[in-house]
Amino acid sequence: QVQLVESGGGLVQAGGSLRLSCAASGRTFSSYTMGWFRQAPGKEREFVAGISVRGIDIYNTDSVKGRFTISRDNAKNTVYLQMNSLQPEDTAVYYCAASRSWLVRTTTMYDYWGQGTQVTVSS
Repeated sequence: QVQLVESGGGLVQAGGSLRLSCAASGRTFSSYTMGWFRQAPGKEREFVAGISVRGIDIYNTDSVKGRFTISRDNAKNTVYLQMNSLQPEDTAVYYCAASRSWLVRTTTMYDYWGQGTQVTVSS
């Protein structure tokens, strides 16, 4: 069992930056692929970024376009999402998730989810 708690969301102006954190409980954090997803009102939850056990990262390049960076610190049981050049279309609830599968992008392949943190970008 893995419990995930996100933090770091908030209100930021367009062009600004935020860093989201996701703290995981349990001793097996280092064995999970970690992912960040987001869900805007009226839209489906979409994949943002993922990172493998050994730090290989993948992104939803259409929406992220090189602005976001995912990283993990296995010693701290924490995964991060650095978000730069934020735009109003990035406004959403951001979720952290853990998967036993390798670098997957679909929500159904993730086993554990956090409660989400709100990111609001004003124009």
